Amino acid sequence: MANNKDNKRKKTPTPKFNLNWLYTALALFLIGWFFIINGGFSGNGKEITETQFFEYVEDGYVQKYILNKDSEQVEVYLTPEALEEEEFKGLKQAPNMMGQPANMHFEVADKTNFIAKFDDLPEDIKGEVQREITRDNPLVEMFLSIFIWIALLGLLWYFLFRRMSGGAGGPGGQIFNIGKSKAKLYDENTKIKTTFKDVAGLEGAKDEVEEIVQFLKNPDKYTRLGGKIPKGALLVGPPGTGKTLLAKAVAGEADVPFFSLSGSDFVEMFVGVGASRVRDLFKTAKEKSPSIIFIDEIDAIGRARGKNAMAGGNDERENTLNQLLTEMDGFGTNTNVIVMAATNRADILDKALTRAGRFDRQIQVDLPEVHEREEIFKVHIANIKTDGSLDLEFLARQTPGFSGADIANICNEAALIAARKNKEVVERQDFLDAVDRVIGGLEKKGKIIKPKEKRRIAFHEAGHATVSWLLEHASPLVKVTIIPRGRSLGAAWYLPEERQITTESQLLDEMCALLGGRAAEEVIFGLDYSTGAQNDLERAYKQSMAMVTIYGLSPKIGHVSYYDSTGQSDYSFSKPYSEKTAEVIDEEIRRIIDQQYERCLSILRENQDKLTLLADKLLEEEVIFREDLEKIFGKRPFEDDMSTNKPLKEEVNRMGKHTSDEN
Repeated sequence: MANNKDNKRKKTPTPKFNLNWLYTALALFLIGWFFIINGGFSGNGKEITETQFFEYVEDGYVQKYILNKDSEQVEVYLTPEALEEEEFKGLKQAPNMMGQPANMHFEVADKTNFIAKFDDLPEDIKGEVQREITRDNPLVEMFLSIFIWIALLGLLWYFLFRRMSGGAGGPGGQIFNIGKSKAKLYDENTKIKTTFKDVAGLEGAKDEVEEIVQFLKNPDKYTRLGGKIPKGALLVGPPGTGKTLLAKAVAGEADVPFFSLSGSDFVEMFVGVGASRVRDLFKTAKEKSPSIIFIDEIDAIGRARGKNAMAGGNDERENTLNQLLTEMDGFGTNTNVIVMAATNRADILDKALTRAGRFDRQIQVDLPEVHEREEIFKVHIANIKTDGSLDLEFLARQTPGFSGADIANICNEAALIAARKNKEVVERQDFLDAVDRVIGGLEKKGKIIKPKEKRRIAFHEAGHATVSWLLEHASPLVKVTIIPRGRSLGAAWYLPEERQITTESQLLDEMCALLGGRAAEEVIFGLDYSTGAQNDLERAYKQSMAMVTIYGLSPKIGHVSYYDSTGQSDYSFSKPYSEKTAEVIDEEIRRIIDQQYERCLSILRENQDKLTLLADKLLEEEVIFREDLEKIFGKRPFEDDMSTNKPLKEEVNRMGKHTSDEN
């Protein structure tokens, strides 16, 4: 218990200094000072009447009075002896910055009569009393009245604009420095722990990035034969593939200053700020050359110019891009500054930005292959407690199409699932459950489904499983469930083949498997269709449209592709084909889908008894696996490398999910 108390004491965070306390203390001081100099806490003493004043004069209590000519107020000062009397206790005033405040005050109705009345007093009485007649100084009073408020408003202005700038202008973050670069500098004083050892997979991209670091560490090695160091490298790839991680590794490995910022850091509501920040960034980088500049999500400012621009308007983004182009390839370009950038939308970047001489290299960072996924799993499970029997090759094969970020998420979810079950280590089944959780969502075992709906869902999923099992190029099934998960009421997990290219027969088999759910409903329930095939029909339509308009796989349309890889068609109001061709395209899409649907119906009618057995088993167990299909249909005759996976019921998962969304 004593150790726990000591630990709690050690973990207690120490209070940190906050500038807000300084601002508050300064404001309170100024307000207090204002009250003091104006008698704010004491006023002008006790208020009395004119009659009481003359009584105090006759009793010898009054030392001095001051009559203000500009007002009817009289300030009264008592003698030190009088202030010791019981009657006047509490009227003693401490002197302030403006002198000694009065002990009493009163107002006179007629100043002339008051002076005459005082003059009529006996000489021995009035002679002891000092008289002063003053006139207010309006300039002094005005200054004292508004000075404090000017000071407070100035403090408020400074504080608000400092926060509004958000540190935009570097040190201090004041509004006047808003044109300064927001890049974060990493040098010998701020080391990054990420190195190339932490980057698993991505061998080709990593080699090129490592070479950039070597350019700056040992430039003579590359320039002695007349070569020039590249000015820029553009990392291009899907989200989550590790582009920013590669840049962090460069910052961790390089012995040169590394400036890191996002493309959106140049964007500001003020005109000219983006271009100013670009100039300041390159100026600072050149002063610290050799150095590296990394701009993440460069498409925020690098989008092709002239698109959606307002006529006659001032496009701040284009000004920023123009300044960036000038800095990267201008007369004053310093070859010892290398610019790295990352984007997953290279097709929309301006051609002037991606040309040789600015970004000399475009490094493709693709989705990892199976052996690269295995290496990524090794990196992410290094800090996770496992039982030591985890087959990383198996997990890598079960996650085709996953990026590095997806794999990191799976490892984290597996640890959370194991912790939720109060386990000491993370086991294989936890990783498989994590894959299901990431792809399909959380299981909803408590969701109430009517028996009729559940039976329809079972036949729908059994239809997918049956068709995919009997077609050569369809993805082999791994698991089928009718337990609601996420938005789906049922799901089927498949393990697709990792291909570099896809043939027409493979596309048609996949489309036929997509339509298996709707076809199974027709075979069993007739033409009383449900809305559960919405996702399947959407995917089938998109795939058939791609076959006709992109891949040139339609005999009527011919070997023509209407796909625009430059992205220019996104800003066009016209289609690249005529209305007559559009009608032919619609007919071809309908023909392909109808043919595959009829093919699917034929397969299911021939195997209706096996389809019914599979659906009944699915209703009974709610989850069925590959082994269950082998018992009903036998082994697939056209399998090649699936035997290497050897999936067991407790270690199988998914890919290529078909959903049964009830819309």
